[in-house]
Amino acid sequence: MGKKGKKEKKVKGAEKTAAKMEKKVSKRSKREEEDLEALIAEFQTLDAKKTQVVETSCPPPSARLNASFSAHPEKDELIMFGGEYFNGKKTYLYNDLFFYNIKKNSWVKSEIPNPPPPGQQCCHSQLWVFGGEFASPNGEQFYHYKDLWVLHLATHTWENIKAPGGPSGRSGHRMVLSKRQLLVFGGFHESTRDFIYYNDVYSFSLDTFSWSRLAPSGSAPCPRSACQMTSTPDGTGVIIYGGYSKVRVKKDVEKGAIHSDMFLLRRDGKDEKWLWSRLNPSGNKPPPRSGFSLAVGPAGRAVLFGGVCDEEEEETLEGDFFNDVFLYDTVKNRWFSGLLRGTKTEKKKQRRGRKGGAGDKEEERSKEEEAGPQGPTEVIKEVVTEDGTVMTIKEVIPGPQEEEEEEEEEEEEEEDGSASAPMVEPCPRSSAMATVRQGKLFLYGGMFEVGDRQFTLSDFYCLDLHKMDQWEVLVEMDPKTQEWLEESESEEDEEDEAGGAQGEEEEDSEEEEGDEEEEHPTVQDGETVTDYQDRTEQYWIGLARANMGPDARDKKVAKVALAMAQVFYEDR
Repeated sequence: MGKKGKKEKKVKGAEKTAAKMEKKVSKRSKREEEDLEALIAEFQTLDAKKTQVVETSCPPPSARLNASFSAHPEKDELIMFGGEYFNGKKTYLYNDLFFYNIKKNSWVKSEIPNPPPPGQQCCHSQLWVFGGEFASPNGEQFYHYKDLWVLHLATHTWENIKAPGGPSGRSGHRMVLSKRQLLVFGGFHESTRDFIYYNDVYSFSLDTFSWSRLAPSGSAPCPRSACQMTSTPDGTGVIIYGGYSKVRVKKDVEKGAIHSDMFLLRRDGKDEKWLWSRLNPSGNKPPPRSGFSLAVGPAGRAVLFGGVCDEEEEETLEGDFFNDVFLYDTVKNRWFSGLLRGTKTEKKKQRRGRKGGAGDKEEERSKEEEAGPQGPTEVIKEVVTEDGTVMTIKEVIPGPQEEEEEEEEEEEEEEDGSASAPMVEPCPRSSAMATVRQGKLFLYGGMFEVGDRQFTLSDFYCLDLHKMDQWEVLVEMDPKTQEWLEESESEEDEEDEAGGAQGEEEEDSEEEEGDEEEEHPTVQDGETVTDYQDRTEQYWIGLARANMGPDARDKKVAKVALAMAQVFYEDR
């Protein structure tokens, strides 16, 4: 009995210690969030010093993802704002503004006073910006915005719209213009302690400049972020497709979910009531994915490019990246695969070049049958970065497509030239920036992964959506921009230590249980926090495992153990 009671007491003691450590870690997280707000205020102070508009010609924007990319409503220009970049050690967030002249193929950087703060902003309806997030340089802390901004192109001024009753702070949401309303749907808010996904809908009136939360009837989509949101051509509603969310399946165990369902949100009658209804589109639907890029093309068709499908297991997360194109017809409620036609095939050029008889045609047909169907060809390229990393990029070259319409075949018959080389396509990626202008899809940057490394891109492509023949390369990928810096656990700990934990000892003045404190490994004279963590690592991992349970991931257990060791070191 004595032995059993001692064992139970020890387990309870470990649980109490872990709970105290978790409380102290939580306080540290709260302090870091306050530091993050101070960092944002510092950026805003620097921006406030700008007093006049400065426009300069410049090279294309640096490598980035999740920037806002819109077509100018009046000029043949594209507008890029913000974005983010991660090099393995540090997260960089931008609030710079660029204009791309389509005809001149040139970029201009525009520095306008009082811009929105840096962060992942959501900019749709061309010139409106709402929400987004600001991440700490180490990517561990996040601040979510809930402000609304508009860029006045005529005067080149930013305006912060002060209107109460809007959505809570979030990122990953979507916003589109439907008649004279900006509709905001979904998104998420995440901190070091918890996360939440949304499926609420807000409307901002461009007539009254006021927010209102909608209460649609019907079956709504489940909470999610990063979905496709497209306004219907008649302006009566919006279409929601796909998205991503995380669910907690067990304590400290999270699992990602990719959604591939589709919904219609429309006005129900003249009294401005709204109704959700599920859509079941026909045609060739995209395989499940997240992180895809979306733009509205000609005739109201939505254009979807790329994305990633994560295969999540107990300890690993592998991503299957895409570079395909799908078109969604909002009127017909039908998906189409955006296969590239390419330039003339060799077969058609030969047919145009000779006037053979039936025998020649039969011989040609016989050779084609012997060769079998010409399917897609996989081309593998290797790009060597400046630090010696080899990136393997797979591109699928579609096979020759049979023309279904005689008009298109006759137009191709009249073209001149020799056989074309294999078509060039953007490498598979997610979180790229996409927009449509003059019937052309423009695609910039994004990211893909090689093992544990994330590479952010700065290449630029264009695709004519009327011809659907081939991608035009406007800016090639530069391997020298593919920087990745490894960070060890000890470096992370030293950064945390540098942040300090002043005042925590005073906040936690509650009485400690002496027998519990004595069980912890003591700190030796002159021992640094890193040395202490290395020496006592297994002890703290065991304590963290006892509190978190056998199903917790090893990586997360190790991270909690390091934090517990650091707190004990500082509190000794």
